[in-house]
Amino acid sequence: MKGFDLNKLVRKSVRKLQPYSSARDEYVSDGSEMLFLDANENPFDNGVNRYPDPYQRSLKSLLAEQKGVSESQILLGNGSDEVLDLIYRAFCEPNQDNIITLPPTYGMYKVLAGINAVENKEVLLTDDFEPNTDEILKVADTNSKLLFICSPNNPTGNSFKKEGIQKLLESFNGLVVIDEAYIDFSKDESWLSALKTYPNLIVTQTLSKAYGLAGIRLGICYASEEIIGILNKIKPPYNVNQLTQQRALQRVLNQDLVNQEVKKILDERAELIKALDNLDFVKELHPTDANFVLAKVDDANKRYQQLLEKQVVVRNRSTQPLCENTLRFTVGTPEENKKLIAILKEL
Repeated sequence: MKGFDLNKLVRKSVRKLQPYSSARDEYVSDGSEMLFLDANENPFDNGVNRYPDPYQRSLKSLLAEQKGVSESQILLGNGSDEVLDLIYRAFCEPNQDNIITLPPTYGMYKVLAGINAVENKEVLLTDDFEPNTDEILKVADTNSKLLFICSPNNPTGNSFKKEGIQKLLESFNGLVVIDEAYIDFSKDESWLSALKTYPNLIVTQTLSKAYGLAGIRLGICYASEEIIGILNKIKPPYNVNQLTQQRALQRVLNQDLVNQEVKKILDERAELIKALDNLDFVKELHPTDANFVLAKVDDANKRYQQLLEKQVVVRNRSTQPLCENTLRFTVGTPEENKKLIAILKEL
């Protein structure tokens, strides 16, 4: 993007801010045997009596190696929701700036806009669930700071076409946030490789989906060193706890197991799609690059209730734009999938 100036996007108060300096900012352990008497911690060792590394250096080092970026291009948060909230707080002036979202999409973008007193301009996806690039650029103005693109998209499951996203990256005057929560299930390449090309690009990922760590709350933000530096100024000093860091490190180190589980999920997704496609009450299956399938059915409320009565919980997405009478099926284990398919055939 030509003429991009990050300083023009940062809130004035954030630019002037002197970040809090914690005890672990001022002294970083080099592994030597030290007496730590600086942080007012309980000295009796129980495994978690010390404050965690505020910058999660070990985990970032591993992620940087795997993803082909530098550690200074990574921010970790208490789930992706904290990462997204920090982006709002760094770049959006309350009651002045606006963001653009593309419904149907992940609902927290809108919620966070409300929390941060930022106008949310909604531009519906096209009928084939693609960004309406011309309309997006038409509604954008000088106060449009963020554009949220969820790809693969939730709840539709599809990855957006590369050409459309490129056009937005090159033409949108704010920051483009590409949410890749489901990228590990997609045949498409991550946008991480484009970080060097587009200084206005932010990519978010998570360990909640493919890595199976939804319970530990670990979200990841990849961006330029300058953007990450701004977000580090405003993040809480110890936002990722020690137990989360340890569990995440163990899981990321075991990449072979993660890949095996992803392959099983993709295999089961194919079986689920085949079964849904043969049901009379399923009217349409939307293409998916995620670990779920969005199906248009004859009567979503009725089918949702029938499944509940069979102890099966799916997501009724009928209230979302362009998603009338749709149910979202998350891909389960082979055993869960088999049970689901058998129940669906009985309805």
